[in-house]
Amino acid sequence: MIPFFDIKAENKVHIDSFTKELQLFMHSGQYIMGDAVRNFEQKYAAFCGSNYCVGTSNGLDALRLIFEGYKSLGQLQDGDEVLVPAHTYIATALAVIQSGLKPVFVEPSDGSFNMDVEQAEQLTTSSVKACLVVHLYGQLVDVNLFRTFAKKHGILLIEDAAQAHGAVSQNGQKAGAIGDAAAFSFYPTKNIGALGDAGAVTTNNELLAKEIKTLQNYGSPKKYVHEKVGFNMRLDALQARFLSLKLVNYTTDCERRIAIASRYLDEINNSKILLPTCELDGSHVFHLFVVRVANRNDFMEFLTTRGVGSLVHYPIPPHKQKALSEYNQLSLPLTKKYHNEVVSIPLYTSLSENQVQHIIDVLNAY
Repeated sequence: MIPFFDIKAENKVHIDSFTKELQLFMHSGQYIMGDAVRNFEQKYAAFCGSNYCVGTSNGLDALRLIFEGYKSLGQLQDGDEVLVPAHTYIATALAVIQSGLKPVFVEPSDGSFNMDVEQAEQLTTSSVKACLVVHLYGQLVDVNLFRTFAKKHGILLIEDAAQAHGAVSQNGQKAGAIGDAAAFSFYPTKNIGALGDAGAVTTNNELLAKEIKTLQNYGSPKKYVHEKVGFNMRLDALQARFLSLKLVNYTTDCERRIAIASRYLDEINNSKILLPTCELDGSHVFHLFVVRVANRNDFMEFLTTRGVGSLVHYPIPPHKQKALSEYNQLSLPLTKKYHNEVVSIPLYTSLSENQVQHIIDVLNAY
């Protein structure tokens, strides 16, 4: 059986270096924050092409800290509206709601999984103060379109780049350096995955970076001095060490993902399966390879009986979740259609060529 994702195989190549780093961590005496976190923040800022990076406890907290930071700076206030994709993981909307802001759900564009800028335009009122784009499944939104849109309306452009580590636009800018601020997740299954929860904020805004550093550490700019009502949302020092190690070989890992995706796009030929619309120019780093099928249950059962794992990202859209009951009555037909049809097939660096070929053969046989 080819699992949908093999986390042990993905981390196997790092075991020796992880073990060494764990020993160094134990002997360092710096178990919270410290040099390891600062070192990773510097490396990841450089990787993204941003001026600042602040490591956080996870991706949701990274998003939350961006909004709380802008509120603390007076650029957002309770009740402001934020455009968010309707087709995404619920964390995107949760960060907005938990920050005292209001999500405005925007449909994806037909043929893409990302937010439709034309509908965003239609939904923008004087109450909308930010646009939170998600580079879903690892694919950048249309950078130029959304930058122009945000500038036109004088609103913040914030990236949920939780799945898009290293994705690069045609003008050479990477996820994390496209908007005013960006949030990343390093959940273990992400392209750059920690061995637990971890996240980061990147930005070119020095004031925002400083505000987030204070807010994430109990509102304290220095020990026992508390200027804000803050949080405990710090990046774990051990995870920072692991992430610094993984960052070294990430370009090679990313190339492997794109190579597998290229084979899928070229060699899967089945009228019952709709392949994603994307380019192989680095703007998609294929955190997930998501296809669409009309009869999803039948398709997934077919894969299982032939030794191929699969998963649904995501079966229930955020606006239909019980937790967001006030939005349950929204009519978002394209989002509903996508959530009923999407299936993620295996794509990760440790897949062998024989396994890739088997996946292709099985999908073509459906």
